[in-house]
Amino acid sequence: MKSLSLSYLDHAAATPVDARVLEAMLPYFSSVYGNPSSFHSVGIEAKRAVQEARKRIASLLNAQEENIIFTSGGTESDSLAVLGIPRTKVHLDALRAKLGEETIPHVITSSVEHHAVLEPLLFLKKRGEIELTVLDVDRQGMVAPQDVVKALKENTLLVSIMMANNEIGTIEPIADTGRAILSWRKERETPYPFFHTDACQAAGYLDLDVEKTHVDLLTLNASKMYGPKGIGLLYIRKGIRLAPLIIGGGQERNLRSGTENVPGIIGLAKAFELAQASREEESSRLTVLRDALAEELLTIPKSVLNGHTTKRLPNNVNVSFLDIEGEAAILYLDAEGIMASTGSACASSSLDPSHVILATGLSYEAAHGSIRFTLGRSTTKEDVQHVLQVMPGVVERLRHMSPVNLDMKYFEKQ
Repeated sequence: MKSLSLSYLDHAAATPVDARVLEAMLPYFSSVYGNPSSFHSVGIEAKRAVQEARKRIASLLNAQEENIIFTSGGTESDSLAVLGIPRTKVHLDALRAKLGEETIPHVITSSVEHHAVLEPLLFLKKRGEIELTVLDVDRQGMVAPQDVVKALKENTLLVSIMMANNEIGTIEPIADTGRAILSWRKERETPYPFFHTDACQAAGYLDLDVEKTHVDLLTLNASKMYGPKGIGLLYIRKGIRLAPLIIGGGQERNLRSGTENVPGIIGLAKAFELAQASREEESSRLTVLRDALAEELLTIPKSVLNGHTTKRLPNNVNVSFLDIEGEAAILYLDAEGIMASTGSACASSSLDPSHVILATGLSYEAAHGSIRFTLGRSTTKEDVQHVLQVMPGVVERLRHMSPVNLDMKYFEKQ
């Protein structure tokens, strides 16, 4: 029997650990095994390794070592930012001293954020702890900086806009938004609002210099850049206070108690270094493959590209096909050795259509037929051809079984 050719095109969900990353991590599972909080030589050796990793990461972000807090991943880092800022007493006291004792913080985010940002904010809103503004996006998933400025209020404490969308690949104008927020703060002589961005999908493709992007808090996740799962970080600009989520031993400047994941931290630092070192070359290579894949997929009738046509991650192709179910298409693709996704892997247990694609103005019916292909270091022209050989037949077969035959007008919300 002929072996199945495998094409892994779900790198936005998870990347394989780079062999160089694994090699860097291995000693810290067994040889350098001490607790970094211990005072003996074995513990001090582990502590020095963590300090060195923190220093290398800070350098890549153009930050200081004390600005880096290690977490269990992107979700925890996002939660620490968006829950921790509005619940910090010093910020609440400052707002209420200026605006009155009944003041509650105002937070601004967008309708295309990851659930790791949206869900905690909706939780705070439901509890009456914040006033929340969720900004609309345009058809390509872009958050306009002027819309952020228009939404700012005297009690706005936090703005959280992702750097690059995990589902549709749109790259947001974070630096422009950051500059606009800085100008607003300067005019009013206030330190608020703080600006947070989830940059998990951006690490291998964009410049993450926190001074150039003008962000105050930034989330990263190792598993999206060929590092291990279960480790991430939150950059916090010097002087910003936030309430911890995990209280106990006081590790990570009392912001994230618990014994440090030393192998994970070493892996995160190595993965980040490798990703940033190769990002320009790899972005150029993947852009060619991305565009070739998108162009041919869009020749399939009743299809549309989701996300920005040019301001998008070089590895992301998200296409909606009318009259099919995305989940069924993923199963057919998997049977042909192609691994793709219908949207965010974190929400794959839900059969609801992507909130991101709905937010761009696509119809419920069209959103149900969205497929995300995310390329990576192992992706070749042969993988692209593999998809292009299989996908038209999958769409044709599913449409043949479909009880509906909708007009193109149903791509847009009615």
